[in-house]
Amino acid sequence: MSRLAIFDLDGTLVDSVDDLAASVNHALAALGLPPRRRDEIRGFVGEGARLLLARAVAPRDELLEPALALWREHYDAHCLDRTRLFPGVEAALAGAGRALAVHTNKPGALARKILAGLGVAGRFAAVVGGDEAPRKPDPAGTLELMARVGAAPSDTLFVGDSRIDAATARAAGVALVAVTWGLGSRAELAAAGATVFVDDAGELAAYLR
Repeated sequence: MSRLAIFDLDGTLVDSVDDLAASVNHALAALGLPPRRRDEIRGFVGEGARLLLARAVAPRDELLEPALALWREHYDAHCLDRTRLFPGVEAALAGAGRALAVHTNKPGALARKILAGLGVAGRFAAVVGGDEAPRKPDPAGTLELMARVGAAPSDTLFVGDSRIDAATARAAGVALVAVTWGLGSRAELAAAGATVFVDDAGELAAYLR
């Protein structure tokens, strides 16, 4: 059996809030809606593009579909303007002794584009996006990745930054390594059941060996 580490993307591997916020506000402006603050949009991230835009246009729910289309077009062109790997992540991935994969609620094509643009796509055996399996915390995408790689639950880690990731790991029956540099606070992660925390990529690297 293989040993596997499955990663969330936004807030875990990459800092993408600036590009997400720019594309959300582009969509809102095109629809005549006021912009959202960066910290507001940061709080909307993590449960997929549809919920991101639904929260952004609220209470104008009738504008969701055009907002989603406008966001997708803009984000596809600008998803790498300011998005970067978190410090030390590239080295941690390079030194991993486990197979690596990504399970994200971001659309799969966008996730792969970002990983390729940041030069790390080749580190991952597979990527499952939120339009390719039920969105997290449904564990189906994580279980699919485990099956593809041939990893048992006891040999699998889920690395994430949010209560959604904690719930996904729990539902899949795998251990969670919670990163503290992402979208969820340590307190939120602990309340969601996290017990193993890493504060930087150097600490994370030890779990990937």
